[in-house]
Amino acid sequence: MNLFQLRAFDAVAREGSFTRAAARLFISQPAVTGHVKALEEHYQITLLRRTARRVELTEEGTRLAAITRAMFGLAEEAQVMLEANRQLLTGRLEVAADGPHRVMPMLARLRERYPGITVNLRLGNAQETLAALLSEHADVAVLTEIEPRQGLHLQKLCESHLCALLPAGHAWADAADDLPLASLHEQIMVLREPSSTTRRTFDRACAAAGVQPRVLLELDSREAVTEAVAAQLGVGVVSSTEVAHDPRVVARPLGGAGLVNQHMIGCLERRRELRLIQAFLQLAGEP
Repeated sequence: MNLFQLRAFDAVAREGSFTRAAARLFISQPAVTGHVKALEEHYQITLLRRTARRVELTEEGTRLAAITRAMFGLAEEAQVMLEANRQLLTGRLEVAADGPHRVMPMLARLRERYPGITVNLRLGNAQETLAALLSEHADVAVLTEIEPRQGLHLQKLCESHLCALLPAGHAWADAADDLPLASLHEQIMVLREPSSTTRRTFDRACAAAGVQPRVLLELDSREAVTEAVAAQLGVGVVSSTEVAHDPRVVARPLGGAGLVNQHMIGCLERRRELRLIQAFLQLAGEP
């Protein structure tokens, strides 16, 4: 069995691209293509489907990728362990987050403390972020309202409070007190998709309080909610840590029970002692 061929296949499977796989391995793209082709021809198996836009794993490719990810993941962990006493002058950290607002200050501190570290940041919703961490496509992840589970190390980061997002000229925009959740009963609203953590928290609080807003639009990003509110299509809901600095909108904290979200930073428990992950967790815990 040729380990060079397996490593080339593993890189393509992880990156979803021959070009990015070549960059990951610091070899040419034709070399990657040749290794994968030789592996497929030797074992008379199709591992990848190549289209004009992307590379997809076949069923057999998916099964092999699970093996090679574990195999080379252990090799990477061995390398990190052997270099644990070296100063963090270089390295690469894969970070996943369910939004940019909480992770960017941590990346700024990492850059200041360890300027030689390269960071690849993946942004997605809560489910995508957790999946990236559990599948080892991310070393660390910033997560919201995550349930403890075996094999996952979680460290408290901060908490946020849900706010109503209003057009700047709205009648409620200038009030100093919290806006009662009951005020949103039958109010026309523009909200994130039901799978969004902010939306789930808001829906649970409304159900507990007997509040029934009229949802006009469901949108798949915070930016879209801000634009819809600015266009006066309805009232939005946003986390207090994600309020946009936009003069067209005003955020007011909502008053009521169940409107707080807990934000955590997590990594796989078995990888917690790796030097670079340790450094990031330590920076995240600093005030």
